[in-house]
Amino acid sequence: MRILLTNDDGINSDGLYALYLSLSKKYDVTVCAPEAEQSAIGHAITLSKPLRIKEIIKNKKFFGYAVNGTPADCVKIAVRCVLKQKPHMIISGINHGPNLGSDIMYSGTVSAATEGTILGIPSIAISLATYEKHDFSFAADFAGTLAKKFEKKGIEDGVLLNVNIPSAAKSKIKGVKITRQGKSLYKEEFVKRLDPRGRIYYWLTGKAQWIKKTDDTDIRAIEDNFVSITPLQFDLTAYSAIEALRKFKF
Repeated sequence: MRILLTNDDGINSDGLYALYLSLSKKYDVTVCAPEAEQSAIGHAITLSKPLRIKEIIKNKKFFGYAVNGTPADCVKIAVRCVLKQKPHMIISGINHGPNLGSDIMYSGTVSAATEGTILGIPSIAISLATYEKHDFSFAADFAGTLAKKFEKKGIEDGVLLNVNIPSAAKSKIKGVKITRQGKSLYKEEFVKRLDPRGRIYYWLTGKAQWIKKTDDTDIRAIEDNFVSITPLQFDLTAYSAIEALRKFKF
């Protein structure tokens, strides 16, 4: 099976390397990731500047391709220009930090997997739910488990999987839950500062506030030390509102 690996933390991230080490033992793996961190870039694509691809050497061996663009750019250019054959699967991650609730709308990690799904390739986004330094080995091994399962059974067309792994020790992880997207908001603040030339600039800070974390949500699963797997789709139509809108007299 041919697997394309990408992320939004950048080509040199520990999570991506752990994923590469785990999956390349069994699969034909290609890495194509942003040359610099692209967290919270969402599904942006580059239209106003040229994209460049660099070969990256790690431990004196060829590792993968770095692109001066976004996660979605990396998927597009890898499929269209780098790879000789279309990959059977795309895995985006391992993100250093959770992608839960409303975060998925901003996440470059999830957007890379979404782009793969748009291109008709089964895709998975995988994140480790901590911002602290952590061992990625369990998350990388779990990605291998997912790859093996979906190599045999596939993923429904138009659906990607958003996977979040608790930051707990392997012995404390209770299992796997199939979840729905919870709801989160941020308590945001723009900190006003001055640059060395006395010009005003603003720096966004914020802290997540979990709104909906009932038993079937991704947020609750992670809080309870379960791996969360949420099936997502890029069709954003609110079908429940269609009939009500048809009754309007425009």
